[in-house]
Amino acid sequence: MARLTLDSYEPGEGENRDSVQIDDPSHLTGVPDEFQRLWTPHRMVYIQQGQQSPHGDECPFCVAPSLSDEEALIVHRGKHAYALLNLFPYNSGHVLVCPYRHVSLYDDATPEETDEIATITQTAMRVIRSVSRNDGFNIGMNQGEIAGAGIASHLHQHLVPRWRADANFLPIIAKTKALPQLLGEVRTAIADAWPR
Repeated sequence: MARLTLDSYEPGEGENRDSVQIDDPSHLTGVPDEFQRLWTPHRMVYIQQGQQSPHGDECPFCVAPSLSDEEALIVHRGKHAYALLNLFPYNSGHVLVCPYRHVSLYDDATPEETDEIATITQTAMRVIRSVSRNDGFNIGMNQGEIAGAGIASHLHQHLVPRWRADANFLPIIAKTKALPQLLGEVRTAIADAWPR
């Protein structure tokens, strides 16, 4: 069994700080040290299942509107399109704007759908800026698998809030992104701030 000396241990009466050894370090959970830890428990779903939908082969963007807003992470429902949080966000507040209709390409969307996607995107920008105080956005659509669309069969637009200091070495060398808020908290904040 490994033994370790605990430098930060405060000795009791008759104990010498430098000689205290611990057989079972499990009680050290939560003891501060020099390491910074990124807790991202929501990523376990992605690690264990990838982008596999919990609804099997069904399109997640077709299934989402049939669920509760909280369960589907929906922040707004319109007439032709809706907005929901990305389950695997690049940044906190990463919103997707989708038409209800199962259509894959932007040029296959109706004028009503494209108008509402644009309107929802503009409103989402204002809401996220008021909630998150971000400095900018990345907005875009990946059309087809070859262009990087994770779910190529259902049109969706990405709206990713950006902050001046949100890029560092982690995404580049560790393929790790630090997200400061849980998805449920972000959904509530954005949905509550959405104009009625």
